[in-house]
Amino acid sequence: MTSKRPLGLPSARLIMIAAVAGILAGAVAVYVRNTGSGNGMEGGSGSQMAASAGQCKGAVDLAKSVAAFSKGEVAAMVEAQPPRPLDLSFKGPEGQDLKTVDLAGKTVLLNLWATWCVPCREEMPALNALQSTMGGSDFEVVAVNIDTGSDQKPKNFYQDYKLDKLSFYRDSSMGVFNTLKKEGLAFGLPATLILDKKGCLIGSMNGPAAWDSEDAKALVKAVKGV
Repeated sequence: MTSKRPLGLPSARLIMIAAVAGILAGAVAVYVRNTGSGNGMEGGSGSQMAASAGQCKGAVDLAKSVAAFSKGEVAAMVEAQPPRPLDLSFKGPEGQDLKTVDLAGKTVLLNLWATWCVPCREEMPALNALQSTMGGSDFEVVAVNIDTGSDQKPKNFYQDYKLDKLSFYRDSSMGVFNTLKKEGLAFGLPATLILDKKGCLIGSMNGPAAWDSEDAKALVKAVKGV
């Protein structure tokens, strides 16, 4: 694995750091233009929003399972009320444009992180381990880096931390973070979402977690319906 400092999450110190990171990220986000980012919630508001939520009606029971397995190392995961589709845009491993709808067909743990976020740096090896253990055609850890600037710094981070199981996803515009912040799903970094096979939001978490723990694996199995 990696020679970096072993993961010991969550801790009060790292949760506090996450909160500070959230303030910093929010300050940066003020200066980020969303125009052309393509990020937003599907359906808009009012009746359109209700129609979108209706598309995920069958995911209600699945979301309840999140509450049942949100304990121990992943106790901060909160079930979506109600489950709903998300329309988020970012770059794929080959630099191609992707949307959350393109991930349909598999359960997804979507994590937002940045190299300057200390809790993110702590939990990325655990996310890599989760992908190594449970990743496949029916599940993927999609870690979206939101560093501004070029791809080189986050790519160097992948090499330094030996993140050999995670594909490289990027959104240098921070559009994904800004959208989730407006929706009350992200106040800082890291922020994690669970999407079902239809792309419906099942649960969300703010702050770091030990994703290589048995609690995390049990949660993923529950959402996969195993």
